[in-house]
Amino acid sequence: MRAAYASALNPDEPLRGLTVGDLPERATPDGWVPVEVRASSLNHHDLWSLRGVGLPADRLPMILGCDAAGVDPDGNEVVVFPVVEDKVDPRGFSIFSERHPGGIAERIAAPRENLIAKPAGVSFAEAACLPTAWLTAYHMLVTRGRIAEGGSVLVQGAGGGVATAAVAIGVALGKRVYATSREQWKRERISELGATALEPGARLPERVDVVIESVGEPTFDHSMKCAAPGARIVVCGATAGHKATIDLRRVFAMRIEILGSSMGTPDELAALLQLVADSTVRPVIDSTHPFSEAAKAFERLDAGEVFGKVVIDHLA
Repeated sequence: MRAAYASALNPDEPLRGLTVGDLPERATPDGWVPVEVRASSLNHHDLWSLRGVGLPADRLPMILGCDAAGVDPDGNEVVVFPVVEDKVDPRGFSIFSERHPGGIAERIAAPRENLIAKPAGVSFAEAACLPTAWLTAYHMLVTRGRIAEGGSVLVQGAGGGVATAAVAIGVALGKRVYATSREQWKRERISELGATALEPGARLPERVDVVIESVGEPTFDHSMKCAAPGARIVVCGATAGHKATIDLRRVFAMRIEILGSSMGTPDELAALLQLVADSTVRPVIDSTHPFSEAAKAFERLDAGEVFGKVVIDHLA
């Protein structure tokens, strides 16, 4: 079975451990279902895996890819929810490509309950963008951030998968969305999505009800200052530093909630798929690559200049 997999681990040059080739297919566990993959998408999780973060050498070779969409044995078009209950893992769960083979392959085996119906109006490429980054953004906005209670959102560091998804989803939900980026070309793309694009640290025209925070230390003080009374600052990462300084006086005086967040649920993935099917919002795709050029897709992600998701078309 052809696959893109980690054959070695290299903390400094992760792509040196990437192999695209044939691997023996593992037996499908009881209660699991094989899915013929039609499209998959990349996440920075894949690069961290190649560095050895969360993927020890004794699990190699490991097929990469958290996100996949395809067809089950009954001909149903499905999206694979990426989280698997795992009693061995200290977290109580694992993500495909950590303990179980991922989706950048001809087939992926998944628990039957992880297969979510793909609406007819959503392409395989679009569906493959949703399970990790877009689901994380949806969970941050809708569930943790309770965006229905507010009308405005600030997204810090737009350009990557989660932040760009948060911009697009916030606009689709009819909210006033502000987003920051250091790069002019990314701010132009943000504006095209319907948001107000700003430089990092810029003054907003209003204090917002929800802040989507994945940058961390460099932006957190700005996030605090932009938060309206009773606002929710939802944190899913700290890509630029995790030791932010917080003025606790502002937290209690403004009644600000600081909420941790990660991933989402199968029901939320189904709701997100329906939102995409029923509205004009579509996953932001940076580039699409045929499976034969999967290595180039990884190079594109590793270069750090992507806007949106990098997709692999398994039929091309």
